Amino acid sequence: MKHTPVSQRLYVFLLLIALLPQAIAQPVERYIKVLVSPDRANWEYKVGEPVRFTVQVTQANVGLANAEVRYAVMPEKMKPVKSGTLKLKDGKATIDGGTMSTPGFLRCEVYAQVDGKEYKGLATAAYDANAIQPATDQPEDFTAFWDKAKAEAAKIPLDARMVLLPERCTEKVNVYHVNFNTMREGARYYGILCVPKAPGKYPAILQVPGAGVRPYSGDVARAEKGAITLQVGIHGVPVTMPAEVYDNLGKGPLAGYWTQNLDDRDNYYYKRVYLGCVRAVDLISSLPEYDGSNLAVVGGSQGGALSIVTAALDSRIKWLVAYYPALSDLTGYLKSRAGGWPHMFSEANAAFNNKPDRVKTSKYYDVVNFARQLKIPGFYSWGYNDETCPPTSMHAAYNVINAPKTLFIAQDTGHWTYPEQWEKSDAWLFSQFKAVAQK
Repeated sequence: MKHTPVSQRLYVFLLLIALLPQAIAQPVERYIKVLVSPDRANWEYKVGEPVRFTVQVTQANVGLANAEVRYAVMPEKMKPVKSGTLKLKDGKATIDGGTMSTPGFLRCEVYAQVDGKEYKGLATAAYDANAIQPATDQPEDFTAFWDKAKAEAAKIPLDARMVLLPERCTEKVNVYHVNFNTMREGARYYGILCVPKAPGKYPAILQVPGAGVRPYSGDVARAEKGAITLQVGIHGVPVTMPAEVYDNLGKGPLAGYWTQNLDDRDNYYYKRVYLGCVRAVDLISSLPEYDGSNLAVVGGSQGGALSIVTAALDSRIKWLVAYYPALSDLTGYLKSRAGGWPHMFSEANAAFNNKPDRVKTSKYYDVVNFARQLKIPGFYSWGYNDETCPPTSMHAAYNVINAPKTLFIAQDTGHWTYPEQWEKSDAWLFSQFKAVAQK
């Protein structure tokens, strides 16, 4: 690996970076809250069982008397099957949500108008979630397609380069800006590598990103706990530039990147992304500080998808952690149920994307078909109220996994996490490292 001279320009050090455990976005707290909950503590029901939703509107955590709300009940992402308005007595009311005749998720959305401003709350009842089956299917040449792609990418020299970032280093950790080739010369990944300074061999964690375009600061915290960490960006640009550069890219050439070349499986945007994650494993494997066997991949949303994909494509990955994985069961909408982010086949997008070539391409990139290939233990976590990555789509992927798996459901979370979720996943992951080290 070539070490280039340290750059003299100031690297922007961001303390709050999306998809770092310590920076996952939390819902904004509001003075007025609309609280919705089903009548079972675990939010879980059998097909045919009725659900009743309790609604409460609070101001300063006290029930708001005589509040009026409107509500809608529907299978998630589908049209309402029931709607109406209610006047809350002492700030509370109950809504008969009905039931579901097939496995899935039934959502109750409630809206309250207070002082001219609208507030929203929701709850989502799970109906036999473990019985949800994928809408997508696996192409016969799925494995051959990806084996060929990996073989072709492996012929390209990695050409990994490292630049030490002194201002980001700590007493215990060296921090580098790195870049390397992916599926062809010049199609590069950039990232932040953190390596413990103390002599020795260490386990490693590949952190794969959520959707969007942004800089990264590196995961120093986990490196200080005794793991090499590599946090990568997927868009082929340095990850240490000013934030406005990424804003301009996200609104310009990278706007809607998730559907670029969707009509061509060989040139779809995510082909370079998926293969880039494999090449990131190549980089980690080349490090003299890596212990050669303990390697995990971690991510949320798009990163949750990439965690599953990378673990399926590369046997060097031994553990995975995936939060609310996107890109799961994409064609669910074509069977009248929720599909995964980026919702390319939803009612709003189907007129453009629901074409045979685009549907076909989606199957080679759908997380469901990678989940079928998994052979390693994984820790998974999400909530039933996720409006970005529908739980129907995530369970469709989770249910086909035949490898050891742990699922932690935080029922009321949307597309965000509680600190306890990260604490549980880190405890699980480092216990795997420790167990191997003790053998």
